[in-house]
Amino acid sequence: MNMTIPPWTKPAVWGAIAGGIAVMIVGFSWGGWMLGGTAERMAIQRADTAVIAGLVPLCVDRFRHQADAAAQLTQLRQISSWQRREFVERGGWATMPGSERPNGQVASACADTLTSVAAQ
Repeated sequence: MNMTIPPWTKPAVWGAIAGGIAVMIVGFSWGGWMLGGTAERMAIQRADTAVIAGLVPLCVDRFRHQADAAAQLTQLRQISSWQRREFVERGGWATMPGSERPNGQVASACADTLTSVAAQ
């Protein structure tokens, strides 16, 4: 049995390969496709951002309900921006119930919120 391959087969196979590559390039570049690891990383980042956004009002509320809130706010506004996170952490306002340590991201966002509201 002698089997011959039609002459158009080779260009068709190469065309299918090139077309598949082109579809993948378009899909990953502009089509919103992503690998599972990338999707999981993005989901974790969004969840962390949502948790921090939910905890910042608690931190701000705890700060404002202390006896010397006005004096503390004045002090917070007078220190440099890179020291504000540490100030909020030391004050304990970013230590959430059930935690032993302050949340640094919450402390930073809380300090930013407090100083931006105070500046208005």
